[in-house]
Amino acid sequence: MKITLPAKVSMIINNLQMHGFEAYAVGGCVRDSILAKSPEDWDITTSAKPAEIKRLFSRTVDTGIEHGTVTVLLGKESFEVTTYRIDGMYEDSRHPKEVIFTNRLEEDLRRRDFTINAMAYNDEARLIDVFGGMKDLNRHLIRCVGEPKERFSEDALRILRAVRFSAQLNFPIEPATADAIRELAPALENISAERIQAELVKLLVSAHPEQIRDACELGITKVILPEWDAMEGVVQNTPHHKYNVAEHTVHALKSVKRDKILRLTMLFHDMGKPAMKKTDGNGRDHFKGHALVSEEIARSVMRRLKFDNETVKKVTRLVCYHDYRIEATPQNVRRAMNRIGIDLFPYYLAVRMADVKAQSPYRRREKIENIIAMREIYQETLVNEDCVTLRDLAVGGRELMEIGMKPGRELGNMLNELLEWVIDEPDCNKKEILCEYVKEKLGL
Repeated sequence: MKITLPAKVSMIINNLQMHGFEAYAVGGCVRDSILAKSPEDWDITTSAKPAEIKRLFSRTVDTGIEHGTVTVLLGKESFEVTTYRIDGMYEDSRHPKEVIFTNRLEEDLRRRDFTINAMAYNDEARLIDVFGGMKDLNRHLIRCVGEPKERFSEDALRILRAVRFSAQLNFPIEPATADAIRELAPALENISAERIQAELVKLLVSAHPEQIRDACELGITKVILPEWDAMEGVVQNTPHHKYNVAEHTVHALKSVKRDKILRLTMLFHDMGKPAMKKTDGNGRDHFKGHALVSEEIARSVMRRLKFDNETVKKVTRLVCYHDYRIEATPQNVRRAMNRIGIDLFPYYLAVRMADVKAQSPYRRREKIENIIAMREIYQETLVNEDCVTLRDLAVGGRELMEIGMKPGRELGNMLNELLEWVIDEPDCNKKEILCEYVKEKLGL
């Protein structure tokens, strides 16, 4: 098999080989190349020791030199070059206590997580596949290298990575590997929140976010996201729904584009429903107030998983407003833009559309037509530059103080009153009109 290596990767490999060392592209970049995907990163493994790697390249960074990794800088690009190694005992379900350098490629490949990630390549030897990675790619399987329990005991994050790769590649997990996951999933408690977050996001923005239900079935979400398990099996006996809460959430995830903010919003949008479910005398279910509870759950989970503040702010706001339903009139849309935020409003429309598509056919066309009408009004509002925020108001605090108002709460309330007025009447957003209104209110 021939893989076309980037010029700089070939340069690094050739330089190492010219000085008597073995060197190969290894891991995910080989897997993705075989699958005709464009690798995000190119990693290189070599028999050269870290000091020897540093001697052969003029610009390097000691990114993980204690584990044999040196980053080689070529122009504006960087490449991790790692010495063949054998991992010592693992003490924290994540990191080996020590690493032992070796001159055998097979030993280095043996320590890797899954067969499809344990292949190496260079132009001279071509594909090195000791553990059946190609066979598993052809069979569409996620399978551990060697004994699954050993691999997962070494690094518990691999448990979540298995489901993530399954979602990205749409490959099922091989039965023995799945059995080991079920047994060892509790070890994920030892993994840092940041690592869990990164893998969860990759799963959610993959082509198959529905694989989160596999994570539930394998006992993974019970450890990292028990809020998901609470949605499983919660029936929604209402004309607007045909799936239980978890099933609806999966369909909503698949109905929105592969964007981090949108996928996270759809993950959390109905997590408050189990706690808010009420059934009336006719057997119909109601979930009044679930959006606010979902918002609080989203904030709690995202803080727990160490998401950045901006992501938390956007996702929780969208979760809060995901069920905000209005008639598509210019006044209503402008007011919604004010409440939700001009920049977030397109996200809100996408969330509403995904939510509706994941519901029952009951009044679906009517709901979708309303969302489309809102989108058109939103675009017209932007083109017309209508006022929807205080920043767009034709007067500010300075102008009101010139009229005679004093700084403080009364002035702030007046600005908000003016904003509410011009949201309803955009043509009134003129300095002279607004100032005259204020004078009349003040009796001047």
